[in-house]
Amino acid sequence: MNLAITGPTSGIGTETVKALHTKFEKIFLLARNEGKCQELIESLSLKGAKEKFEFIHLDLANLSSVHQAAEYLLEKKLPIHVLINNAGGIFPEKLKTKDGLEMTFSVNHLGHFLLTNKILPLLEKAQGARVINVSSEAHKAAKPDFEDLQVTKSYSSFPVYANAKLFNILFTKSLAERYADKHITSYALHPGVVKTNFGNDFSGIFKWLIKLAQPFMISAEKGAETSVFLSLAEGVEKKSGGYFKKSKESKPSQIANSRKYRETLWEKSNEIIGTI
Repeated sequence: MNLAITGPTSGIGTETVKALHTKFEKIFLLARNEGKCQELIESLSLKGAKEKFEFIHLDLANLSSVHQAAEYLLEKKLPIHVLINNAGGIFPEKLKTKDGLEMTFSVNHLGHFLLTNKILPLLEKAQGARVINVSSEAHKAAKPDFEDLQVTKSYSSFPVYANAKLFNILFTKSLAERYADKHITSYALHPGVVKTNFGNDFSGIFKWLIKLAQPFMISAEKGAETSVFLSLAEGVEKKSGGYFKKSKESKPSQIANSRKYRETLWEKSNEIIGTI
């Protein structure tokens, strides 16, 4: 089997790779930093590691980079049995990507939306592929405005992040519905409140709150457990489209189940990609 994962060079991404590397024949590491990927590969001390792992440059804040990464994978013609859309981030100030898009929306949702849809032939080829989207309980604070996805009005980091995490779940449910006949299943998950570099760029009260919460946070290794579970567990196909916590299906917010919201998000995402 073959695995592709975004954001493998830190936090739960790294721990997910460490936990899964013996279970897959080929692992594609989609990231910005090749040096960090090489460090991860070397830390696993595997024989034949060069053959098992392959770094592919991917910058989710640059849709051209996403296109190029997807094209490279397509040229390989290898089936992708598990795709883990793990990368994400929260940003203290409003930033724009190289495409002029709001950073949180692009990095957490749109880049993965494009990547997943571009490599659909490889997921089909696997005849039972799984797409795993790392979301968050933060989605329960979401109040999306589909007429202002680029946040042209007032910007506040956590509400924008909450919206993006909601979009991960809406995207998951859309994939499950649209591609069930192609034997593709999809799952969203909350990894837990993980002690990583998350929020390091913040200052003031937000940074203080993160520091205050650190004693109660779980390790990145623990945070990776649900991603690992969804990658390997038998029988979860029946729960495609589901939202998971602690390796068990959980109930997301009411709006996360909205058909209208997920269809609107799909349409808007396609529109934006088509204009870039």
